[in-house]
Amino acid sequence: MGNAPVKEVSQAAAVSAASGETKPKCKACCACPETKRARDQCILEHGEPNCSSLIEAHKQCMRDQGFNI
Repeated sequence: MGNAPVKEVSQAAAVSAASGETKPKCKACCACPETKRARDQCILEHGEPNCSSLIEAHKQCMRDQGFNI
């Protein structure tokens, strides 16, 4: 009876790990500063429609850090 909760937690952790889910290591505001800076600068200078590759690069970086974007 005492082992049941531990087993459930272990199974949940295994499912998370198997699905590739990782918990972000930092807050969203602090993640990926390089891609964020480049994205923001491009948007300011050229407008959002002209910066899609930098926007996508930042989104991918955020996903790689464990954020669900």
